[in-house]
Amino acid sequence: MKKVLLALSILPLATYAQSSTDTTHRLREVVIQAYPGKQFTLLQVPTSSTVLTERQLQLQQGVTLLPALNTVPGVRMEERSPGSYRLSLRGSLLRSPFGIRNVKLYLDEIPLTDAGGNSYLNLADPGSFQGIEVLKGPDGSQFGANSGGVVLLHPAGTLPYSTRIRADIQGGSYGLFREQLGWQQQWGNYKLNIYQAVHHSDGYRDNSAMKRYYVQTAQEWQYNPHNQLKLIAFYSDLDYRTPGGLTLAQAEADPKASRPATATLPGAITQKAGIRNKTAFGGLVHTSQISEHWQHVITVYGSNTHFENPFITNFEARDENTFGARTYIALQNQPLGNTNMILDWTTGIEWQQTGSDIDNYGNRAGVRDTLQAASDITARQYFYFTGVTLRPGKQWVAEAAVSVNYYRYHFNDVAAGIDGKKKFTAELMPRFSLSYLITPDLAARATVSRGYSPPSIAEVRASDNIINTTLQAETGWNYETGLRFNSRNNRFQADAAVFYYKLQDAIVRQLHDDGTEFFINAGGTNQTGVEFHFSAWLQRPRTEGFFRGVQFQDSYTYSHFKFSDYNIAGKDLSGNTITGVPKNTATASLLIQFPARVSIYGQHTYTDRLPLDDANTAFAKSYHLVQGKVNWGANKWLSIYAGVDNLLDQRYSLGNDLNAVGARYYNPAPGRNYYGGVRVTL
Repeated sequence: MKKVLLALSILPLATYAQSSTDTTHRLREVVIQAYPGKQFTLLQVPTSSTVLTERQLQLQQGVTLLPALNTVPGVRMEERSPGSYRLSLRGSLLRSPFGIRNVKLYLDEIPLTDAGGNSYLNLADPGSFQGIEVLKGPDGSQFGANSGGVVLLHPAGTLPYSTRIRADIQGGSYGLFREQLGWQQQWGNYKLNIYQAVHHSDGYRDNSAMKRYYVQTAQEWQYNPHNQLKLIAFYSDLDYRTPGGLTLAQAEADPKASRPATATLPGAITQKAGIRNKTAFGGLVHTSQISEHWQHVITVYGSNTHFENPFITNFEARDENTFGARTYIALQNQPLGNTNMILDWTTGIEWQQTGSDIDNYGNRAGVRDTLQAASDITARQYFYFTGVTLRPGKQWVAEAAVSVNYYRYHFNDVAAGIDGKKKFTAELMPRFSLSYLITPDLAARATVSRGYSPPSIAEVRASDNIINTTLQAETGWNYETGLRFNSRNNRFQADAAVFYYKLQDAIVRQLHDDGTEFFINAGGTNQTGVEFHFSAWLQRPRTEGFFRGVQFQDSYTYSHFKFSDYNIAGKDLSGNTITGVPKNTATASLLIQFPARVSIYGQHTYTDRLPLDDANTAFAKSYHLVQGKVNWGANKWLSIYAGVDNLLDQRYSLGNDLNAVGARYYNPAPGRNYYGGVRVTL
C-alpha cells in the first residue's frame, strides 16, 4: 500500500493550474504579482515561484495553512501543536525551535517580518488570505535580508473579489470550533473589506488547547484616476498551550500526554506552558501612477505586540513595537527606442525598527514570580534595492538586481548592567536571472543569487537570557536552473528545478543541560535539491456529463542537505544529514467534480524519515498522511462540507523538537479525525 501511494506521489513535474468556481469559464493563466511593475505570467518568471490561489486554499480544511503550503515543493511547514507554526523554504528548521525565522513575509506591500527577524504568521486566520505567492531561494532584489526566500500574502479585499458576504461555521474532533465572517462593499471609488474569525480547539494532546480571535480590514480609496490609498490592518488575540516534547517510549505509551514532570522540573500542565500573543498591526499604502510608464509606491506601517510565554523553567514577557516605511519607484513596460526591447526598472528603500522589552520571571504554576532577567533590545535594519529587467523580444527575459543591507541592534541588559550595540557590515545581495521561451509553452530559466540573514533577536537573546554579541550572519550563494511548461489552454502545467546552495556561518540552535537554548555559528551547509510539480485537468470543467471536472496535482522534493566544517563540542559532524530535513517528500491530490455541485478532494503526503539530532543517531520514521473532503453546493449560495484528516491513522509528528535534551524529540499529531461545516456565499 505504501509503495503504491508513494508511486502516485512522485509522478512528473510543476506549478498550479487555476480554474474558476464557475465550471463554464475557461481555465485561466496564473499571474505573479510579487515583483512590482512586472505583471508576468508564471511561465515568464525567471525565478522559482509558486502561486496558491484562494480556490486552492479553500480545498483544504482551513484551520491551518500547513496542508496548502506543503503542496509547494521545497516548502516545509510544521505545526508542533495547534498554533505553533514553523516554516522553511529550501532550508532547515535548526534556527526555529518555534516561530518563523530566516524567511521574509509580506502582507501585500507591508513587511510582516519585523526588524528583529521574527514573523508571527500564526496570528492570522488562514481564511483571511485570498492568495499566497512563494519565492524560493534567497531574493534580496527588493525584499532585503533572507537566506531562505520570500512569502507574499494577499489579504482578503486586495485582489479582484466578487463575493459580497461569506460566512463559514465549522466543527470537528477534539473540540474544534471555527467561525468566519467576511463582508465586502464598494461605494464608488471606495472599497471596504472586513474579515473576522474565531477559532477554538481543545487539542489532541493534554495542554494543547488553542483560542484565536481575529479581525482584519482592507480598504481602498481611488481618490483620483491616478492615485490610490490603501489601508490594511488586523488585530489578533492568540492563546495556545504547548504540551512539550516526549521521548519515544513516552510517545508510544501515550501519544496524548504532555511533557511529564521530572525529579527536578515540573511538567507542562503544572506550569501552564503556552503562548499568549496580542498584536495590533496596520499600514497605509499609497500608489501613484505618475504617467503611463512610471509608478511610485510608499508604505508606512507599525505594530504593537504583547507576548507571554510561561515555560517549564521560566515565564517570559515581551512588549514589542515596530514601525517602518518602504518606498520605491518603478518604470514599467518602457520600449527602448525603435527596438523590440522592453525595460522595467525598480529602485527603492525599506527601513524598519523594532524595540523589544524582554523580562524573564520565575514560573509558579503559570504565574509570574521573581524577576530573573531584563533586557531592552532595539533592532534596526534598512536596505536599498534596485533591479532591471530587459525583454529583448518575446523569448528572452533577463534580470539583474541587488540590495545593500544594513543591520544593527542596541541592547541594555538591566540585570548584568551591560549597555552596548552590535553593528553588522553592509552586505550586498545580488541576483541574476535569465529566462528563455523555447516554445510558446516551454521556458527554461537560470538564477544565481546570494543569501544573507543576520541573527534574529530571539537568537541574540535566547532562552538562556544571555545576550550573544558574537553571533554572526549566515551567508551563501545559490545556483539553480529549471524548466516550466504551460499548455496553451492552461490545462497542463509543469515545473522542474535543480539547485545548489552553499551556506556559510550557519546559525544553529544548541541546548544547555537545563533545556534552555543558545545559538552558535557552526560551519556551513551544502544543500542540493530537486523540485517537481505537475498539474493537469484530466477532464476540463464542463456543464454536462457525470464527471464535470477532474484535476490532478503532484509535487516531489529531493533534499540532499549536508553539514560542512561542522564541529560541536570537539566532534566533527561534517557530512551528516542536516537535522530535521527529510530526503524525500511527495504530495499528490485529486479533485473530482460531479453533477449537483458535488465535489470530492483527496490529498496524500509522504514524508521520508528525518534525523532528530546533529549526530544523526535518532530518526523520526517516515509516514503517509491522507486527507479527504466532500463538498455539496446545495445552491449558488449555500455549501455543506465534511472531511477527514489522517485517514490511515498514522503515528507521526507534525513537528519535532530537534536536538532535544533527554531525547524528548516527539510531538505526536492527532490520529484519524473529522470535521464538517456550512458555508454561505453571497
